[in-house]
Amino acid sequence: MDFAFRIALKSVAILIFLILSTRLTSIDASIHIYKKQLFNEVGNAYLLPGGSEGLDASLSSDNSATDGRSFIRFENITFWRTPVAADENSDMEHSTGLIQAVIFEAADRNNIGGSAYGGQRSICCTPDLAKLEGCKQGEVIRIPSATEINWPIVLNIQFSGNDLSTRMDSAEVPVQKTGMYNLFFIACDPKLKGTVMSGKTVWKNPGGYLPGRMAPLMKFYVYMAIAYLLLSAIWFWQYVRFWEDILQLQHCIAAVIGLGLFEMILWYLDYSNFNRTGMRPVVITAWVVTVGAIKKTLSRLLILSVSMGYGVVRPTLGGLTSKVLLIGATYFLASELLDITEHVGTINDVSGRARLFLALPDAFLDAFLILWIFTSLSKTLEQLQAKRISVKLDLYRKFSNALAVAVIASVAWITYEIYFKATDPFNERWQSAWIITAFWDILSFVLLCVICYLWAPSQSSQRYAYSEDVGEEFDEEEAQSLTRGQSNGDVSLAKQEQKNGNAGISDEEDDSEEDKRE
Repeated sequence: MDFAFRIALKSVAILIFLILSTRLTSIDASIHIYKKQLFNEVGNAYLLPGGSEGLDASLSSDNSATDGRSFIRFENITFWRTPVAADENSDMEHSTGLIQAVIFEAADRNNIGGSAYGGQRSICCTPDLAKLEGCKQGEVIRIPSATEINWPIVLNIQFSGNDLSTRMDSAEVPVQKTGMYNLFFIACDPKLKGTVMSGKTVWKNPGGYLPGRMAPLMKFYVYMAIAYLLLSAIWFWQYVRFWEDILQLQHCIAAVIGLGLFEMILWYLDYSNFNRTGMRPVVITAWVVTVGAIKKTLSRLLILSVSMGYGVVRPTLGGLTSKVLLIGATYFLASELLDITEHVGTINDVSGRARLFLALPDAFLDAFLILWIFTSLSKTLEQLQAKRISVKLDLYRKFSNALAVAVIASVAWITYEIYFKATDPFNERWQSAWIITAFWDILSFVLLCVICYLWAPSQSSQRYAYSEDVGEEFDEEEAQSLTRGQSNGDVSLAKQEQKNGNAGISDEEDDSEEDKRE
């Protein structure tokens, strides 16, 4: 145990850095909405990213069918150029500015653009490239895909005369091959600098509107809800059986289990509605992230309180209660703001700086809580060893082992997550990306199961909770009764209660002095 505990403490510093490295994640929405978005100059072109999503191949070739098809649909796409650009043209001219919508699979990204004589790569065709590549000057360079000659897809939108705006005809591009698809709106005409765009694109998978990276999570939340339901059934059965002996700590565990079940159900409802409509309902999503923030906060405070000895070594946290509540309230606010920003409304409207600003406090608070938990747990173990409280010492050794394994697993997984993202800059492994999110829910659930096992309600919970062992007079069966509800008669209890009466004053003084030191 001591070896694992030391490893866990050494891992905390690594975990602090890794938490900060993996906070900045984003999920693309199924319906991408553009509101007066500006084209940005990139090389010899003006670009506006339209979205990037993993799409599965259509299961049906019937274009009239609503289910089983994958497609990207353009709706109400409108472009506005500057008045200066419009005034340079006559109202009698037919084509006075070209904008192209380009859709390509991530594997074919090199099929867009080219370079002359090995120089800098250009998106738009130049005079030299027109001679070498046979492209049309003033348009996007497109090289047919090796697997599908019609891809990448290029759709043309023209300005007419001296009009300030032009509207793209509604179009739908079917997807017949599974892959990560990217959409860009590109203008090669220098006169179109300052152009803005509004409208929306709809991205649909065969099973619904959920993005490919999110679709597996809907089934995952069903399985997690079932797991929480089974855990809650077992826990509340014990809870009802030994109601009179329930500890305050066990009330907190019951609350975390209930919130976990509620959170999984809400996540499923949120994803299910998203899959049907293509839009995330603000009310349900706000409820989900709020319940999730409450659950994460209570889970961390539960582990912190247990590490301090609450419910087993000491009946209350004493002078530390206000500090624990303060860190809990602060963590809830930071987590709530971050989750609402990432999940409620249009996700990809949030800038990287805004997400970084909200992610840093959450990451620092997580790191601070980890340090506090292990510091408190170390002090509790030292106290139990000094007082020779063997039953509770064994209990806390098991708990510290579980925490050490959880921290080591977290460090290992975050390292893998960084590697996963660093080696997949174009999200080509999007079909397995859902596992990154799922792991943390699984780890949280497993750790909760361990706590439920160690602090399961029993008929002797209340009598043993705040007492000290009588040393070797307790046999192994009595030691197990702390967490498994086995009783060995009234004789041992009488001895225990007698010792509690004699040691009560000194225990209170020890706890008071320890609270002052904390």
